[in-house]
Amino acid sequence: MLPISFFQRRPVGAVVIFFLPVTLLPDFSAAEEILEEIIVTADFRGRTAAELPASITVLDRKMIEQAAVQHFEELVFIVPNFNWSGDGNRARYFQIRGVGELEQYEGAPNPSVGFLIDDIDFSGIGTIATLFDVQQIEVLRGPQGTRFGANALAGLVYVQSAEPSDEWSGNIRFGLADDDAFSGGVAFGGPIASPGGNTSFRFSVHHYQSNGFRHNAFLGRDDTNGRHETTVRGKLLWQTDANWTVKLTMMYTDIDDGYDAFAVDNSFTVLSDRPGKDAQESVGSSLKAVWHGADHFSLTSITSFAKSDIDFSFDADWGNPDAWAPFTYDFISVNDRERSTLSQEFRLTSSDGGRIFNASTDWLVGVYVTRLTDDLETLNQGFYFDPFFDFSLGLDDSFSSAYEAINAALFGQLDFNFGDSSQLTLGVRLEERSTDYADSSGLSLGPGETMVGGQLTVSHGFSEALTGFVSLSKGYKAGGFNLGLVPDDRREFEQEALWNLEAGIKSYWLDNALVFNASVFYSERSDQQVRTSFQLVPNDPASFVFFTDNAAKGQTVGFEADLRWQLNEAWQFYANAGLLKAEFEEFSTPQVDLSGRRQAHAPDYTVALGGVYRHPSGLFARLDYSARDEFYFDVSHDQLSLAAEIVNARIGYDADRWSAQLWARNLFNEQHAVRGFYFGNEPPDFPDKLYLRYGDPRQIGITFDMRF
Repeated sequence: MLPISFFQRRPVGAVVIFFLPVTLLPDFSAAEEILEEIIVTADFRGRTAAELPASITVLDRKMIEQAAVQHFEELVFIVPNFNWSGDGNRARYFQIRGVGELEQYEGAPNPSVGFLIDDIDFSGIGTIATLFDVQQIEVLRGPQGTRFGANALAGLVYVQSAEPSDEWSGNIRFGLADDDAFSGGVAFGGPIASPGGNTSFRFSVHHYQSNGFRHNAFLGRDDTNGRHETTVRGKLLWQTDANWTVKLTMMYTDIDDGYDAFAVDNSFTVLSDRPGKDAQESVGSSLKAVWHGADHFSLTSITSFAKSDIDFSFDADWGNPDAWAPFTYDFISVNDRERSTLSQEFRLTSSDGGRIFNASTDWLVGVYVTRLTDDLETLNQGFYFDPFFDFSLGLDDSFSSAYEAINAALFGQLDFNFGDSSQLTLGVRLEERSTDYADSSGLSLGPGETMVGGQLTVSHGFSEALTGFVSLSKGYKAGGFNLGLVPDDRREFEQEALWNLEAGIKSYWLDNALVFNASVFYSERSDQQVRTSFQLVPNDPASFVFFTDNAAKGQTVGFEADLRWQLNEAWQFYANAGLLKAEFEEFSTPQVDLSGRRQAHAPDYTVALGGVYRHPSGLFARLDYSARDEFYFDVSHDQLSLAAEIVNARIGYDADRWSAQLWARNLFNEQHAVRGFYFGNEPPDFPDKLYLRYGDPRQIGITFDMRF
């Protein structure tokens, strides 16, 4: 439960003060404006959020533009039971309901949270999730065994950039902020002449740069953790007279960020002499074609391709010769990864005339094939010398690996309609994976496996305003293998399964001005994959061994709710909340016994609420508040974060063709940790200590938009 002190802190009071005027305005009447209906593009059939019997948070364009500045990590705390790991400059690893990776993977990519941008798969490498000209973000919580398969054990994040339209439109945006931040971008699109149909396009380009909120005292620089992020997107939509709709999407993203985030004294002043990089350069494209030429079904084809060059490196000792004198202590770690994916999906979807079983049942069947390659080059170098004991240690370790995986899946779904208000959905996915791995240490593996997932859901409309659902779903995550010094019988680990039982409601009230959704869920993880780490050499920070085993069973119980309220033409509010109890039911290794302990990055509560006031003159103000409980940083130690509360605020003016706004993120400068390591990193005794990576401190800036 939420502690009493949770409601007594200063940021909460600020939110109360913001909302208090609502109760003092007697002339407010019910809003004539109705909240817009949201289509979920990650769903097979493109249903509305109200029709989809699942737990989902949809962040629309207004929310994205008003609640964030540059990157998806700024929106994570709005989503119930959603978290991210700060193992890098930008968020690339996400956790849904306590399930998800925390750090750089070794050997084979094996994500628990699917991450797609315009049907292009970037699961496990979400660094490139910039937000300029993004139309919608959907977060589906719970296993997506039918929809997405092995990479969506915990859920799915789907990012949709702005779509082409039949009317010319565009906007230009500039921004300035402290931390020497600057951003600029342009987006435009409209119809173009083409034979045999209607064609439209959308193009955008955007660049953002800042220093990264760190001061390197040794180098005398403020930009060693800096951000330089460029995104180019293009879409072409062709609707032909022959019942074809074809959409081509192309994107290029260059995230050229530094990585110099950890300090020995857990401050924002770092001492490294060789700062690292957290960079990802990606190109991707997708081609989606839908044919509606038959009376009984439609055909959908989705082809996607992505290639990413990822540079992740860091100064492993976090210091310099002056800081460690009279000891010599200097280590670095460099990881260069090249990852590519090529996928093809075909599916047939019934139309109204193609329903079966006396026209009561919609059906869908499809196949999916993907090829993934992942090549890694790693270099760990360093030297340590203790002049008092005349002890020295050198490290010069290079490593390379090549991984290939081919997945083939067959999936289907039946939607049985009972009467006018009830539906039973049965979905199943059968997936076969074959792999090929080889590395410079002589390890060669080729494990393969068959995985099965799906769902059974019953939904019922109690009225036009209220729908309820109950679902039982199974997600799965592929097995894998460990690198380095592990016993031969623990070299490979098995696939994991997650069973999820969930019940929820979706409701619309006050003539659709108020939306309220809620769900409760219970999950069991069998053969749970748990990744731990330990340090082989006490004075070598690059000597960590990561080991994954099926050593645990997990159990999760939780509650989620979200509310949106268009009080009237001037005021709009939202509130999201999540309660979570995610524990290891069984987890014991020779080093630790964590049975009954909470899982990592799984806070017991998450809360987000906010409101927007718009005056007829164009003036507006917005306040967003989020809070989350403490959480364990990892399973290899028992160190906890502190509970945190963050307040963001905006005020501005919105005219017909332009807008200007002053904004503040983390208004009260709350110090909140997003990653923590517990190990020895300070000579000569190298005592174990908690080292923290903090999220961004307060930042104040201005943004100017011009629309045409």
